[in-house]
Amino acid sequence: MALFICLSFSISAQAQRPEKAFGIGFQAGNPSGLAMQFFRDHGVSTDILLAYNLEDFLFLNMHALWQTHLDQKNMTHLFYGPGGFIGLRDVDNSENNFDEFEAGLSGNVGLNLIVKRVEFFGQVTPRFTLIPDTKFNWGGGVGIRFYI
Repeated sequence: MALFICLSFSISAQAQRPEKAFGIGFQAGNPSGLAMQFFRDHGVSTDILLAYNLEDFLFLNMHALWQTHLDQKNMTHLFYGPGGFIGLRDVDNSENNFDEFEAGLSGNVGLNLIVKRVEFFGQVTPRFTLIPDTKFNWGGGVGIRFYI
């Protein structure tokens, strides 16, 4: 019985990211890039994606995220929140000659699984471009982050 109690506490502790942890990793999808998060267990986490669409787009996407625990061990979460993006686009497909600035609003919703200090995630990111013109598109991907 004592062994079971010890194992229960250790599994639960392994599923936790530390409060105020910083996570860094990679997202593969549309777009792909460096995925970072300033995690807060109680309150709003800040999610940052520095990405490059291999065709023509370099941008920074930031979101304020809330999370809902989906299991008793706090290993699986639903996360969601609003954000925004800024970016540079190569309109005429020249060799990395970014000639257009873009900015807009975005949202983020997804699921993650936490194992020790490693997060596996999948997310969908609707984006509404406001500058230079208005348009709607989708992004998202799957990724992994390591928390320190």
